[in-house]
Amino acid sequence: MIIDGSCHCNKVKFSLKSLTPYPYICCYCSICRKTAGGGGYSINIMGEARTLEVTGKNNLKIYKAEIPASDEPGQTKTSTVERNFCKHCGSFLWFYEPAWPDWIYPFASAIDSSLPKPPERLHIFLDSAAPWCEIREDKKNRKFPAYPDESIMDWHKRHKLMEKM
Repeated sequence: MIIDGSCHCNKVKFSLKSLTPYPYICCYCSICRKTAGGGGYSINIMGEARTLEVTGKNNLKIYKAEIPASDEPGQTKTSTVERNFCKHCGSFLWFYEPAWPDWIYPFASAIDSSLPKPPERLHIFLDSAAPWCEIREDKKNRKFPAYPDESIMDWHKRHKLMEKM
Protein backbone atom coordinates (compact mmCIF):
# COMPACT_ATOMS: atom_id res chain seq x y z
CA MET A 1 0.00 0.00 0.00
CA ILE A 2 1.26 3.49 -0.79
CA ILE A 3 0.75 5.79 2.19
CA ASP A 4 0.52 9.56 1.74
CA GLY A 5 0.93 11.98 4.62
CA SER A 6 1.43 15.64 5.38
CA CYS A 7 1.79 18.18 8.13
CA HIS A 8 -1.07 20.44 9.21
CA CYS A 9 0.12 23.46 7.17
CA ASN A 10 0.86 21.26 4.10
CA LYS A 11 4.43 22.56 3.76
CA VAL A 12 5.68 18.97 4.10
CA LYS A 13 4.14 16.08 2.20
CA PHE A 14 5.44 12.53 2.00
CA SER A 15 4.66 9.12 0.64
CA LEU A 16 6.10 5.65 1.07
CA LYS A 17 5.25 2.01 0.55
CA SER A 18 4.05 -0.01 3.52
CA LEU A 19 3.43 -3.72 3.91
CA THR A 20 2.17 -3.10 7.47
CA PRO A 21 -0.39 -0.26 7.24
CA TYR A 22 -2.67 -1.03 10.20
CA PRO A 23 -2.45 1.65 12.95
CA TYR A 24 -2.81 -0.74 15.89
CA ILE A 25 -0.56 0.67 18.64
CA CYS A 26 -1.45 3.52 20.96
CA CYS A 27 1.74 4.64 22.69
CA TYR A 28 1.49 6.43 26.03
CA CYS A 29 5.20 7.08 26.58
CA SER A 30 6.04 10.60 27.70
CA ILE A 31 7.78 11.37 24.39
CA CYS A 32 4.77 10.49 22.19
CA ARG A 33 2.37 12.06 24.67
CA LYS A 34 4.21 15.36 24.93
CA THR A 35 5.52 15.77 21.36
CA ALA A 36 2.71 14.34 19.27
CA GLY A 37 -0.18 14.74 21.68
CA GLY A 38 -2.20 12.04 23.41
CA GLY A 39 -1.47 8.53 22.23
CA GLY A 40 0.77 9.64 19.36
CA TYR A 41 0.04 6.47 17.41
CA SER A 42 3.67 5.98 16.54
CA ILE A 43 5.77 2.87 15.92
CA ASN A 44 2.90 0.85 14.53
CA ILE A 45 3.01 1.65 10.83
CA MET A 46 6.24 0.75 9.13
CA GLY A 47 7.24 1.88 5.65
CA GLU A 48 10.14 1.07 3.38
CA ALA A 49 12.78 3.80 3.80
CA ARG A 50 13.99 3.43 0.19
CA THR A 51 10.50 4.41 -1.04
CA LEU A 52 10.18 7.60 1.05
CA GLU A 53 9.51 10.65 -1.10
CA VAL A 54 9.29 14.05 0.58
CA THR A 55 8.11 17.40 -0.77
CA GLY A 56 9.18 20.37 1.32
CA LYS A 57 12.25 18.78 2.95
CA ASN A 58 13.56 22.26 3.77
CA ASN A 59 10.63 22.60 6.20
CA LEU A 60 11.65 19.58 8.28
CA LYS A 61 13.33 19.58 11.66
CA ILE A 62 14.48 16.60 13.71
CA TYR A 63 13.98 16.11 17.42
CA LYS A 64 16.04 13.61 19.42
CA ALA A 65 14.61 13.08 22.88
CA GLU A 66 16.58 12.87 26.08
CA ILE A 67 15.96 9.45 27.62
CA PRO A 68 17.13 7.77 30.84
CA ALA A 69 20.63 6.28 30.59
CA SER A 70 20.17 2.61 31.42
CA ASP A 71 23.72 2.24 32.74
CA GLU A 72 23.75 5.42 34.87
CA PRO A 73 20.76 5.90 37.22
CA GLY A 74 19.53 9.50 37.28
CA GLN A 75 21.39 10.38 34.08
CA THR A 76 20.06 10.90 30.55
CA LYS A 77 21.37 10.36 27.05
CA THR A 78 20.24 11.55 23.64
CA SER A 79 18.09 9.02 21.81
CA THR A 80 19.22 7.87 18.38
CA VAL A 81 15.60 8.04 17.13
CA GLU A 82 15.06 10.96 14.75
CA ARG A 83 11.53 12.35 15.09
CA ASN A 84 10.85 14.37 11.93
CA PHE A 85 8.42 17.27 12.23
CA CYS A 86 7.39 20.42 10.35
CA LYS A 87 9.27 23.47 11.62
CA HIS A 88 6.27 25.70 10.84
CA CYS A 89 3.25 23.95 12.35
CA GLY A 90 5.00 21.44 14.62
CA SER A 91 3.25 18.35 13.21
CA PHE A 92 5.20 15.18 13.93
CA LEU A 93 5.39 13.15 10.71
CA TRP A 94 7.57 10.07 11.13
CA PHE A 95 10.52 8.74 12.98
CA TYR A 96 13.63 7.04 11.79
CA GLU A 97 15.88 4.79 13.86
CA PRO A 98 19.42 4.38 12.43
CA ALA A 99 19.59 0.88 13.98
CA TRP A 100 16.85 -0.16 11.48
CA PRO A 101 17.87 1.79 8.34
CA ASP A 102 15.43 -0.01 6.03
CA TRP A 103 12.36 1.39 7.80
CA ILE A 104 10.51 4.66 8.39
CA TYR A 105 7.80 4.80 11.06
CA PRO A 106 5.09 7.33 10.13
CA PHE A 107 2.80 8.70 12.80
CA ALA A 108 -0.72 7.54 11.91
CA SER A 109 -1.93 11.01 12.87
CA ALA A 110 0.00 12.46 9.89
CA ILE A 111 -1.41 10.04 7.31
CA ASP A 112 -3.84 11.39 4.70
CA SER A 113 -4.53 8.03 3.03
CA SER A 114 -7.41 5.96 4.27
CA LEU A 115 -5.84 3.43 6.62
CA PRO A 116 -7.42 0.06 7.36
CA LYS A 117 -9.09 -0.40 10.74
CA PRO A 118 -7.16 -2.83 12.95
CA PRO A 119 -8.88 -5.88 14.49
CA GLU A 120 -7.30 -5.08 17.87
CA ARG A 121 -5.33 -2.27 19.49
CA LEU A 122 -2.25 -2.55 21.64
CA HIS A 123 -1.82 0.07 24.34
CA ILE A 124 1.87 0.36 25.20
CA PHE A 125 4.01 2.17 27.74
CA LEU A 126 1.12 2.29 30.17
CA ASP A 127 3.68 2.71 32.95
CA SER A 128 4.21 6.21 31.48
CA ALA A 129 0.55 7.02 30.82
CA ALA A 130 -0.91 10.21 32.27
CA PRO A 131 -3.15 9.49 35.28
CA TRP A 132 -6.25 10.67 33.39
CA CYS A 133 -5.88 8.02 30.65
CA GLU A 134 -8.53 5.33 30.68
CA ILE A 135 -8.41 2.34 28.39
CA ARG A 136 -11.51 0.27 27.90
CA GLU A 137 -11.41 -3.34 28.97
CA ASP A 138 -12.40 -5.51 26.03
CA LYS A 139 -10.94 -8.24 23.85
CA LYS A 140 -9.95 -5.70 21.18
CA ASN A 141 -7.57 -3.93 23.56
CA ARG A 142 -4.35 -5.45 24.85
CA LYS A 143 -2.21 -3.62 27.41
CA PHE A 144 1.54 -3.54 28.00
CA PRO A 145 3.61 -1.67 30.60
CA ALA A 146 6.33 -1.05 27.98
CA TYR A 147 6.94 -2.58 24.52
CA PRO A 148 4.58 -5.29 23.24
CA ASP A 149 5.64 -8.90 22.94
CA GLU A 150 5.70 -9.00 19.12
CA SER A 151 7.06 -6.94 16.25
CA ILE A 152 5.05 -4.86 13.78
CA MET A 153 5.51 -7.51 11.09
CA ASP A 154 4.67 -10.38 13.44
CA TRP A 155 1.45 -8.62 14.53
CA HIS A 156 0.41 -8.11 10.89
CA LYS A 157 1.31 -11.74 10.03
CA ARG A 158 -0.62 -13.11 13.04
CA HIS A 159 -3.73 -11.27 11.84
CA LYS A 160 -3.04 -12.23 8.18
CA LEU A 161 -2.87 -8.53 7.27
CA MET A 162 0.45 -8.28 5.45
CA GLU A 163 0.09 -6.31 2.22
CA LYS A 164 1.14 -8.10 -0.95
CA MET A 165 4.73 -7.44 -1.96
